[in-house]
Order: sequence, then C-alpha cells, then structure tokens
Amino acid sequence: MKTVGANGASIPTLGFGTFRVPGPDAERMVSHVLAAGYRHIDTAQIYGNEAEVGDGIRRSGVTRGDLFLTTKVWVENYKHDAFVASVDESLKKLKTDYVDLLLLHWPNEAVPLAEQIGALNEVAKAGKVCHIGVSNFNTDLMREAVKLSSLPIATNQVEYHPYIDQTPILRAASQLDMSVTAYYAMADGKVLKDPVLQEIAAKHGKSIAQIVLRWIVQQDVIALSKTVSEERAKENAAIFDFALTADEMAAIHALARADGRIVSPHGLAPVWDKAA
Repeated sequence: MKTVGANGASIPTLGFGTFRVPGPDAERMVSHVLAAGYRHIDTAQIYGNEAEVGDGIRRSGVTRGDLFLTTKVWVENYKHDAFVASVDESLKKLKTDYVDLLLLHWPNEAVPLAEQIGALNEVAKAGKVCHIGVSNFNTDLMREAVKLSSLPIATNQVEYHPYIDQTPILRAASQLDMSVTAYYAMADGKVLKDPVLQEIAAKHGKSIAQIVLRWIVQQDVIALSKTVSEERAKENAAIFDFALTADEMAAIHALARADGRIVSPHGLAPVWDKAA
C-alpha cells in the first residue's frame, strides 16, 4: 500500500472508514478489508463501533504493527482528565496498547485549544499514541494547533470531494508539513450520477468511486473509503493501476461549487475558509 509522509508519520494512502457503519458490519468489514490488503482503519469514539473495529482487527489475523489505526476524541471529552480517560477507554475497546493516529474530532471553543493540544501531546508522550492530528479544522485553527503543540501535527481530516474546493486547507497543510485526509469522498452519493465523472470513468473502464478516490490520492491526499460490501471494498482498492490525465484532474476540480459542502453541523463547525 502506498503511503503519504507527513511530520514523521507514514500514513497508508487509502484507508477504510467506519463512520455510520453499525457494529456487526464494522467487525465484518474491518476483518475483510485487512485480509484483502487494506492497512489503514479509521474510527472514532462517537461512531460507537470501536469495540467491533477492535474485534475485526483481531479476526483479520493481521499483525498489529502492520496496521495503521486512527481514532478520534469526541468534543465532550476535551477537558484534560476526561480526555485521558477517554483515550484509555478507546484503547480498551480497540484491544490495543496504542493507536497510530489520534485526532481531535471537531473544534470546541468551550475548552481552550491549548488544553486540547496539551492532552494530545500528553497521551502521545505516554506511548498511547504514535502521531497526533486534528479534524474539521480551518486554516487558522491548523496554524494555532501547530504553534501550541510540542509534537508535530500529522494531518487534518476534512470533507473533500469533487464539489468542494479545499485549496486553502491543502495549501496550509503543505506549508505546515501536514497531510490532509479526505472523508465523504462520494459526497453522500452525489458523485455517482455526475455526467463528467461518468464520462471519465467510462474512458478508464473504472467505476465512478474509483475515479474519485484516484483523484484524491493523485493529489497526495489520504482517502477514506467506506462500504459494507466486500466486493465494493475490493473495487475501491483497485485505484493504483491507472492515472488520471491533467485535463481529467482539472475537469473534476472544476465541479467544485460554493454550496458544495455537506457536513457542517451547527455548534461544531468552525468558520470555514473561503476558496479563492
């Protein structure tokens, strides 16, 4: 599996995401995708499936050291003591001594960012976490997090698909030596009916999902794919045997629109950066 390097982390370019994947499906699919060659699993405390993800990892037979495992601390656990306790609980559910990457799931102004970043650093220095990162941060928060952290910030996980222009995030990440991880790549299914993507997919003899995932990884962005179908998971992994042309990449970028963002929950979302 190809990897993206960022601030000391080597993150498999294609990950399997478990957002809204019920427990039994999470266990089944994690076990299957690891056996099929995936090496990056993404979950979160709020997903409610960490225990089943841990069971799936054990069932797969893949050696823990060969797997890159990400989880996220939920916003209600950002105060120091709750933060540390929640990480211990996550490790117990995941049946592991450490996670490879721990993220702050969303911004939360109720707890000073310095306290959040301090707790991230503390659990990392205690050996419970290999790398730390953030999720759903705008560029100002990215820069502030880097300034507050004594350890490198490895990634910012954000919504990214053909209908959203994340140029400001990508540019800031490059300046900060961070990676970007893309979730919601299929835009809640909207990409599957797009005529531009249909045409490109037909030219390559690939599915639209494969085209979108390829578009993401070809930008050196980490892509999270999600499915409860074993066959589709196998298909989603077959994106490293072809490349999109510069014109095709540009045509997909051109699909971005001002109202393209899908995930922006009230009370959690920051003030998003405006694309140029």
